[in-house]
Amino acid sequence: MAEVRSSENVPAIQVERLHKYFGKNEVLKGIDFHVDPGEVVCVIGPSGSGKSTLLRCVNRLEEPTDGRIFVEGIDITDPETDLDGVRARIGIVFQQFNLFPHLTVLRNLTLAQQRAKRRSKSEAVDIARHNLEKVGLADREGAYPAHLSGGQQQRVAIARALSMDPDMMLFDEPTSALDPELVGDVLGVMRKLADEGMTMMIVTHEMGFAREVGDRVVFMDGGVVVEQGPPDDVLSNPQHARTQVFLSKVL
Repeated sequence: MAEVRSSENVPAIQVERLHKYFGKNEVLKGIDFHVDPGEVVCVIGPSGSGKSTLLRCVNRLEEPTDGRIFVEGIDITDPETDLDGVRARIGIVFQQFNLFPHLTVLRNLTLAQQRAKRRSKSEAVDIARHNLEKVGLADREGAYPAHLSGGQQQRVAIARALSMDPDMMLFDEPTSALDPELVGDVLGVMRKLADEGMTMMIVTHEMGFAREVGDRVVFMDGGVVVEQGPPDDVLSNPQHARTQVFLSKVL
């Protein structure tokens, strides 16, 4: 039987002593990390610091080498855990949009609902249209991905994730593949989700967004958490020399 922790005051995400090796390369070196329900945690750091690997371990897109990960109190590193059941609670948005190019926007949003959630076509369409409205793309439901800008495709990807009714959202550098002028619309959607109380873990290079929207900023480097705290503390008054050097180059 998979371990389930008491639901009282349980973090949405709890990572304990997480290690991840790729061959002989240790990418995560004993990470302890958590996200509370309703919290927005922005993870920053240089390329290769382990940020995206940590995020991908949270729903076991990457297999941890050692350590434990709890999602809403359920140990997802336990072989007895219904991993698909836990994953259904987690929406994830990647750098690339991963839309089906041969399907319309609306069908991209309804397909998983009908197959994984067993929703009727009419129910799936209603939910899809609601979420397209939320991301400002209600007028593009009949378009194909190739006819959308990168920013629009990423907003469709967010709407698709929301259509599965997740308890939390993971974002892996969702604006890094976008032209600068398209970033604002995507961040605007994420800002709205934060205002609505969505639990979010966001790997990002957008420091202004992290300062404005994040409840907590976590700085990673070399596979460890170097420093964390409220955005103003970490971004304006970092205590660790490595954080200071990094921020001096990006702010």
